[in-house]
Amino acid sequence: MKFATLASAAALALALALPATAQKKPAAPPAPAKAAGPTAADWRTPNPDDVVVIDTNKGRIIVELVPEVAPLFTARVRELAREHFYDGHTFFRVIEDFMDQTGDPENRGTGGSTKPELKAEFLFRRGADLPFTMAQDQSVAEVGFIKSVPVSTQSMMLAPMTRDGKVNGYVLYCPGVAGAARGEDENSANSQFFLMRAAFPKLERRYTAFGRVISGQDVVTAIKVGEPVPDPQDRMERVRILSDIPENERPKIRVIDPAGAWFKAEIARAIAAGGANFTACDVNIPVEVK
Repeated sequence: MKFATLASAAALALALALPATAQKKPAAPPAPAKAAGPTAADWRTPNPDDVVVIDTNKGRIIVELVPEVAPLFTARVRELAREHFYDGHTFFRVIEDFMDQTGDPENRGTGGSTKPELKAEFLFRRGADLPFTMAQDQSVAEVGFIKSVPVSTQSMMLAPMTRDGKVNGYVLYCPGVAGAARGEDENSANSQFFLMRAAFPKLERRYTAFGRVISGQDVVTAIKVGEPVPDPQDRMERVRILSDIPENERPKIRVIDPAGAWFKAEIARAIAAGGANFTACDVNIPVEVK
């Protein structure tokens, strides 16, 4: 797989010349109000068929699949995980401030499963029935969230003018986003995938994004770096779909609901903090795993 190439001196003197009684200690700025924590209504429980639990030698990574943006590749990951195809595969190509690549039985980027290659899913169609939480209205585009993934779509004002009443959208490559690796052919995704260590907008609309790490991003960034990674490579010891894990072993997961009041307030906080530099990658998405 090949990625795209990727205080003034005068003021100080005046202060020193003043008598001690005239030098007043500046008042400390008021502490920012602490945001109220989320309530029970602010959480959602992800579909257990759409959660991949990846146990690595560095720790556990939990990825939420989002079939709304890439139905073909999410189905492929689910199918391969249930066949135990991914168990033992290494992270063979890991680039700091970029991504961790895995899912190749040859552990070098040249292999895949015996299943057919998949059509590119760089774009998805957003209709009024697709749950979407707005973060920014950019007039011709709308930035927001579908479940845990940040997305940008055309304005829904254009929907009535399209044949299916929907508009195009694509996933924003923020930290934790999961993408499908491919060769030179855009329609060559198979089994390999990568997890983002950092934001990388150059991948947008060029590589299928199919979900996001909702727990274990610290593990993603702890994976050994190299291109290729020198031996011993870190590995996925076991990859399972949450619904397939025995009930007594299954982690209990809940994620902040983008439709909830807490998340909408978090978007407002992130916008206020980021100002003109705000991106959807700045929005915090809490998760609880027990």
